[in-house]
Amino acid sequence: MLEKTPQEQFAANASAILALDDQVIGLAVGGSWLTNDLDEFSDLDLVLVTETRIAGDTDLMMAYAARLGKFLSGFTGEHVGEPRLLICLYDEPLLHVDIKFLTLEEFYNRVETPTLLLDKGKRLSAALANSVAQFPYPDFQWIEDRFWTWIHYALLKIGRGEYLEACDFLGFLRMVVLGPLLHMKNGSLPRGVRKVETTLDPTDLNLLKQTIASYDRQQLLKSLRRSVALYNQLRIALYGPAVKLQESTEQKVMSYFDFIEKRS
Repeated sequence: MLEKTPQEQFAANASAILALDDQVIGLAVGGSWLTNDLDEFSDLDLVLVTETRIAGDTDLMMAYAARLGKFLSGFTGEHVGEPRLLICLYDEPLLHVDIKFLTLEEFYNRVETPTLLLDKGKRLSAALANSVAQFPYPDFQWIEDRFWTWIHYALLKIGRGEYLEACDFLGFLRMVVLGPLLHMKNGSLPRGVRKVETTLDPTDLNLLKQTIASYDRQQLLKSLRRSVALYNQLRIALYGPAVKLQESTEQKVMSYFDFIEKRS
């Protein structure tokens, strides 16, 4: 019999503790657990469903988290757009655990179908049977309407010599545009640049890596130019005729791009 991973041990212990709480309807797990990709570097993504709402009461969220293991610290997930999430660090072993606090009504709306660890009265099973997971996909028109203004912004930063901000912008572009679109092209969920090293075709991964720049004007311009070229390839591969291309804006911005390059 295979020894349980630290994540599996933590989940089993948490299930046993929460089973005794009358407020708890059930406990589920998602993320890497669902694809059997757990390794020593994986965090644990738990969903705790309760009778009454806990999210919004940080003290109560912390109190629940502290019951589940040797709790070191935790904070809510407003920075990732999810205040119902408590991001936790536990000790012995050192383990990152995300706990999302939901009511049963909120459990119906989900981006994936989690594995149920604890399901009192089969209420979570019923919720899963009567709902469909919907992962949010990029809005192509939303991207196209913004992309060329974003490129102009990057050129302003490079032109002024604000190279660190330009470097950060390229990371933003990979996370919000290039990574998700490449994931879609390769038939995987558009989770930013997560696991691109293992999910993308090697050619696509190499194109994405070429958008990484060092702290150097010429390298930043080269990486930005490659980002534009990659975006254009992805537009052709993914966008349909319903997406209105911002051709006039693109033309003006790329002319400005040429101007900035000549000043280097």
